[in-house]
Amino acid sequence: MPFKLHTKGRRHIPRQRHRVTNWREYDASLRNRGSLTIWFTPEAIAGWKAEPRTTPGGQRHYSNLAIETALALRAVFRLALRQSEGLIGSIMRLLEIDLPVPDHTTLSRRACGLSVCKPARIG
Repeated sequence: MPFKLHTKGRRHIPRQRHRVTNWREYDASLRNRGSLTIWFTPEAIAGWKAEPRTTPGGQRHYSNLAIETALALRAVFRLALRQSEGLIGSIMRLLEIDLPVPDHTTLSRRACGLSVCKPARIG
């Protein structure tokens, strides 16, 4: 029969090997996979702004911690610089934290001096 020709290749999803007996916990764990929790410790909030410089030159507005946080979120979510600026701003608004958000030009300038994972190129 022609419909029996590729019977081994038809089933792409393997059969379940173990029977689920705790459906409540299994269902809750599947829901928690999509959960995103971000919090800022009091030390991180205190260290967000840069300390005054003693050397000649312009004063930095953001500490390395702030730049690293923005660049880490950029790497995790594979965002562009402007999108990561918007993400940090929305997180600050949601958490009701009154901290300045580094703009995309500052992130670009300061990223070269820090060792943060750079996002992989797609395509």
